[in-house]
Amino acid sequence: MYECKGNIPILQGSRVRLRKMEAKDARQVFTFWSDCEVTRYMNIESMSAPEDAEDMILLLNRLSRSEDAIRWGIELKENGELIGSCGFNHWQLDGAFKGEIGYELSRLHWRKGYMSEVLGLLHAFGFETMRLNRIEAMVDPRNEPSQRLLEAFGWTREGLLRQVQYTSTGYKDMLIYSLLYEEWLRKEKGAYANS
Repeated sequence: MYECKGNIPILQGSRVRLRKMEAKDARQVFTFWSDCEVTRYMNIESMSAPEDAEDMILLLNRLSRSEDAIRWGIELKENGELIGSCGFNHWQLDGAFKGEIGYELSRLHWRKGYMSEVLGLLHAFGFETMRLNRIEAMVDPRNEPSQRLLEAFGWTREGLLRQVQYTSTGYKDMLIYSLLYEEWLRKEKGAYANS
């Protein structure tokens, strides 16, 4: 059975590296967590000071120690710049074997294919390391780029959850997407067969 206990492993892609965020990353992280275009569809408000980002990083790392969440910084391998974050907001290994992912990316790095690479790394970690059977994502109905990303990877849009999240602007509806292990495995085997 998977145990995080604060151990956030490095995950390597071809252009990005997923790594544990540290307090010293707060200034870089603040650049995207303070951007209202980036946080528009997230369940946090845009941050007003780098100290807010540092507090959030420390909170996320505490949550990984208690196994309530695991969050990586998305780092460009070419220059070490942090351009976003991603991870599992929560997971359940007893009975359901499911987890929920979340992600965001700096506006300067949108539409460059980075999130496709990140999503592939999250899939592999969730299905191979955590041994999940189902990965879920909650998506704001207005967030069409995120919907297109998930659908391109074979995720299924299961429906609309009405007023499922509470934010500073009130209750929000969210779309729920899912990907099953067997679906991911079929796609992975197909990718290897075609290479």
